[in-house]
Amino acid sequence: MKQRTVLDGPEIHRALTRIAHEVLEANKGPGGLVLLGVPTRGVPLAARLAEAIARIEPNADASALAGALDITMHRDDLRSGRLRSAEPTHIPGGTIDGRTVVLVDDVLFSGRSVRAALDAVSAIGRPEAVRLAVLVDRGHRRLPIRADHVGKNIPSALDERVGVRVREIDGADAVTITGPDTDGTSGDSAQGEAP
Repeated sequence: MKQRTVLDGPEIHRALTRIAHEVLEANKGPGGLVLLGVPTRGVPLAARLAEAIARIEPNADASALAGALDITMHRDDLRSGRLRSAEPTHIPGGTIDGRTVVLVDDVLFSGRSVRAALDAVSAIGRPEAVRLAVLVDRGHRRLPIRADHVGKNIPSALDERVGVRVREIDGADAVTITGPDTDGTSGDSAQGEAP
């Protein structure tokens, strides 16, 4: 099996800590922040970012920062039958109005999941600003979308699979690239988005 690990658990932890510092710097502190994870693996990553922010800023409450954003009804592949199970939207503090929303996802690929997330955000409120934080940017964008905060840029071929595992769902943390000569049964998450 042609698979290689590009980020292990400690490297993921360091990347999320760095992103937390970047988010705080861009926002000039934790005030008015809300981190919305895009299911599936973006939700635990958002919770970890909130915990990292709370470690950096002791007056910040991690549970008041992290939530989840259901993008299912805003996806452009509703009829394909390839939808992930939806995690209900949870907005800490009850509203995004006037706040800075940081969308958190595991892999940025074509940009379609992020477009759906932007539609979902606009359907539930009017934030002051929307930013994007991703653990991995693998390139191959098909929409004009760019992440504000990136854990690691991983150049990859279109026929390679970038898998993200998080301990909350998969029991371990890792980012792997699997080549096209494998059967795709490595247990990793999907590529992040449909191409």
